[in-house]
Amino acid sequence: MRVWRWVLLLVIIAALAAFGWHWVAEDPGYVLLRLRGWRVETTVVAAVVMLLLAWALLTTLWRLLRWPFGAFSRRHRRLSQQRLGEGLIALIEGRHGDAERDLNRASRLDSLRGPALLAAAEAASRRGEHGRALEALNQASQSAPQAARVLRARVLRRDGKPAEALALLAPDADKGSLTPGGWRELALAALASGDLRRAREALDPLQKSGALGSRAYAALEAQVLAANINVAPDGASLNALWSQLPKTQRRIPAVVDAYARRAASFGLTLPAMDEVESALRREWSPLLIETYGTLAGDDVEARLRRAEGWLDAHPNDANLLLTLGRMCVRLQLWGKARQYLERSLALTPGAAAWEALGDAFVGQGDAAQAQRCYRNALALGRGQIATPLVQTASSTQLDTHPIAIEERDVHGVPRLRE
Repeated sequence: MRVWRWVLLLVIIAALAAFGWHWVAEDPGYVLLRLRGWRVETTVVAAVVMLLLAWALLTTLWRLLRWPFGAFSRRHRRLSQQRLGEGLIALIEGRHGDAERDLNRASRLDSLRGPALLAAAEAASRRGEHGRALEALNQASQSAPQAARVLRARVLRRDGKPAEALALLAPDADKGSLTPGGWRELALAALASGDLRRAREALDPLQKSGALGSRAYAALEAQVLAANINVAPDGASLNALWSQLPKTQRRIPAVVDAYARRAASFGLTLPAMDEVESALRREWSPLLIETYGTLAGDDVEARLRRAEGWLDAHPNDANLLLTLGRMCVRLQLWGKARQYLERSLALTPGAAAWEALGDAFVGQGDAAQAQRCYRNALALGRGQIATPLVQTASSTQLDTHPIAIEERDVHGVPRLRE
């Protein structure tokens, strides 16, 4: 399509040139130039051509005269661009001292001053030189005020001054003129300073901007909402806050976990259980299944039966096995608890499972094995390696291999394994 447009344009130009030539040929015009005895006679077309040639000649001469004087500025521009590139590479590689030096040199060029000073401030902040970072930002604010303000808030937050960072961003937040990075810094600074209302208000504009990826935004959203839930002073305030949250936010596993634990602490065990069970029916969550087993209540037997029914669909879930083991310990079903906990440890070793297994051995009166379990829990908590339990004559060999789950296609027909 573009080729035909160019062809059509050339045809139109050729037609205009042909008609114009005939129009000029009929009457080429007459130009007379007389100066101090000099007399020049020519046509209008020739006069226009001579003027264009004179203009081109003068332009060329002017550029030739300026070239020696512009050599220094061109070299300065080239070196500054090179230093900016080298400084950014050094910043990414973690050579923050080299990055700060190169970027400060690159900032001597006016066109690169803002970006170079911002990057230099980031390099200084990563080195822990927050004072030097703020000095660079004072200069960068003249070229890029919004970016400098956001980066200043980040530097203040890193320096342990979230309240100052929040105060710096609050005026723009009230006007709704913050950049996406500013909303993120506002949320983090508000979280760190305890102003959870501000942190929650920053979520909506940050989501609309799309600046954060879905995973990063979901993590920040869960952190902010959980913090709001954890400071609820009583059950009524907690339920009021929970009812105000949109449905999508009430389905986030971390938020449901925070609500369930906070509600249980106020004695609202039944609403907590309802939310956890509803969330598990919608989507399986290892976090919520662990919460399901730790919440207080008198219905442990009913919860154990319900959780054992989930084993058919999740036989290799270490968190589900840990939850079943903990509930069996609470019901003093020591043998059954050991089976669940040993299998959980075989799938995914963890300090919580070792601790629960130690409780099961205490219930059976085996203090030596219980001490080994508790030592393993402490060792894993310190990042050390756990030691296996001593096999006794009464110990039974447990099958710890993952259970194969039957896979079916969209028509419900089982798939054959290769």
